[in-house]
Amino acid sequence: MNKETLPFDPVWDKTFAKSTKVDHQKVSFYNRFGIALAADLYQPKELSDHMPAIAICGPFGAVKEQASGLYAQTLAERGFITIAFDPSFTGESGGNVRNVASPDINTEDFCAAVDFLSALENVDPQKIGILGICGWGGLALNAAAIDTRIKATVTSTMYDMCRVNTFGYFDAMNREERYQAKESLNMQRTTDYQEKTYQRAGGVIDPLPADAPFFVKDYYDYYKTSHGYHPRSLNSNDGWNTTSSLSFINTKLMNYADEIKHAVLMIHGEKAHSC
Repeated sequence: MNKETLPFDPVWDKTFAKSTKVDHQKVSFYNRFGIALAADLYQPKELSDHMPAIAICGPFGAVKEQASGLYAQTLAERGFITIAFDPSFTGESGGNVRNVASPDINTEDFCAAVDFLSALENVDPQKIGILGICGWGGLALNAAAIDTRIKATVTSTMYDMCRVNTFGYFDAMNREERYQAKESLNMQRTTDYQEKTYQRAGGVIDPLPADAPFFVKDYYDYYKTSHGYHPRSLNSNDGWNTTSSLSFINTKLMNYADEIKHAVLMIHGEKAHSC
């Protein structure tokens, strides 16, 4: 297999300050589709044998320089070996088409992160967990249902991206509205093919409407301001390919979540509209 090589910029370009309590390096690994994934590895200054490790990804449309990296660095300060990775086709990760999502491939991305962690010298392969933020919470549970090497799973403000694409926010989309959405998306597929490009759905709305819901204001305050903006972030810029929604509409995540045998912690705020 011809494996792609990822060019890494050594400059610290995160949206958060670099910790003096951990060691950091950029790494890469491959999923079983042959896509190279870029990640940041965070390790405590004092390493020992058989340490616990956590793979972290999300939010949906973010990059590892944003929230997932901060989670990873903070958990490394608390004694875990961690990686925050960019999903396939996004950020510094590989994949020929950019800004496309897939429930299958993105589930596999988490499993590939477990591959990488299990091979690290100081990691106990029996103590590997995963943490998914936002839409990556649902994908983390999907990965946990198939990958028995995962021994703990955490979701933070979880979205089921298949459900929200199929039924809309608050499950408000009916069958006819969904059919119309599919018609529009498939017309866009034809246009994309004819024009040899992919329309982008747009990142977080900008400028922000005065009557925007509170959660959209929260998105804006993070992704569109100096607090969390990053030039490689889909949410901060032009978003996912519009037709990415099709595979999520036609798939159901977490069909076998009830077969997960390890501990699962699901964290939500009291106003989380994704509940």
